[in-house]
Amino acid sequence: MTSIARRPLTPRQVELLARLEALVLAEGFAHFTLDDLAARLHCSKSTLYALAASKEQLAVRVVGRYFKGAAERIEARIEGVRDVRARVGTYLAGAAEELRRASARFISDVAAFAPTRSTYERNARAAAERIREFIQEGVREGVFREVHATLVAEMAGLLIEGIQTGVLTRRAGVSDAEAFTALGELLLDGLRRERSQS
Repeated sequence: MTSIARRPLTPRQVELLARLEALVLAEGFAHFTLDDLAARLHCSKSTLYALAASKEQLAVRVVGRYFKGAAERIEARIEGVRDVRARVGTYLAGAAEELRRASARFISDVAAFAPTRSTYERNARAAAERIREFIQEGVREGVFREVHATLVAEMAGLLIEGIQTGVLTRRAGVSDAEAFTALGELLLDGLRRERSQS
């Protein structure tokens, strides 16, 4: 797949990958065969083989595309946000919006297949790293109180993972968006620097 993945995509392949991403986000990928995918996308199996050497490698490519696109869209949302508190809230709101595109079946399939689970775990680690950067920036600016930024970010990362896998939202009986809103409130309220008493 490495040599296939390195080839420049044609406009038709870009469009096909976008349609494939929308399909697997809605319905997952584990139950599909290449014949199923070709039929649903109205293309030949050879067209799919031009994208990846197997159904499994195609799943890895599409899942990677989804997470890469999500990360880019979230970063674009926070690009002009100067206030670090607003940036944390905007970042988590963006994550919630991106996750709303993914069905429970998709998340379950990603978690059950080791190569896609690895992609997912890298994404969760990257999210925790971004939150750590925001926390460190807020501490430097005096907006957040002094905390162990890496520890708080890793705890936030575990909560993000719980939201993404559906474990946390099922237990709490809330939507992904509600969970990310609550995580934002928890972080921002917990990090807020107390004003000195006069």
